[in-house]
Amino acid sequence: MKKDYSIGVFDSGVGGTTVLKIMAEILPHENMIYYADSGNAPYGKKTVEELQSLCFNIMDFFLKNRCKAVVIACNTATAAALTAIKERYDIPVIGVITPGSKAAANISKNGHIAVLATPFTANSNAYGEEIKKFAKKASVYQEGCSELCTMIEEGWETFEDRGEILDGHISQFPGSADTLVLGCTHYPIIREDIGKYFSGKIVDPARETVIELIESLRDEDMLNNSKEKGKIEFFVSGDKEQFRRTAEKFLGFEVKKLYQIEK
Repeated sequence: MKKDYSIGVFDSGVGGTTVLKIMAEILPHENMIYYADSGNAPYGKKTVEELQSLCFNIMDFFLKNRCKAVVIACNTATAAALTAIKERYDIPVIGVITPGSKAAANISKNGHIAVLATPFTANSNAYGEEIKKFAKKASVYQEGCSELCTMIEEGWETFEDRGEILDGHISQFPGSADTLVLGCTHYPIIREDIGKYFSGKIVDPARETVIELIESLRDEDMLNNSKEKGKIEFFVSGDKEQFRRTAEKFLGFEVKKLYQIEK
């Protein structure tokens, strides 16, 4: 394993670019491979077995393409497969739920924490269990949103009822909730709209996830010490051009090395 090997990042679509963007800012010299499995989306409606199988295929792809570490930039995949992946593969693998839970527990003043997530993540109670490791007396309220990921992938602004749908989900939380975790990596893309319906603190686990990645690479002495700018490659199992449009809009830079991959 060499220091100039890549860091693999994957999600069910464009959502994980919210993590990739911060990685590129904080680790500009690292090489990165982003895998958008939009051909198999949405992940939030799949079974644990289906999700683990998809994740194992992506991990195998990363290892073939010389990755030294992997970030599961997807809450659903983290909830379903992180433990199984760590048992199966011998490289650092970072999920997004623990960093997000830790941040929420630290930020909340009253311990009433709301989590906006996919139905799978909400039903798994992954955030409920993880937040209570950092704040034992916390009350965690989880809302599963079946339609938001698809709406974001297809173009959030094109849906006239987007505000009504968002309000319908956020209004399920009690007024006492002072902190909201964006429990899906797609949701930071619509953070501004979420802020219209939630007045408390909003936690995006992305930055904390990248900090955990850096610590893990430092422990393994695997940080790339090159002075050259790292390259970022993108592989998409779904609609390549649709991914490019949404990803570029959010990332703020051109997606140059974009490849189609079989789902």
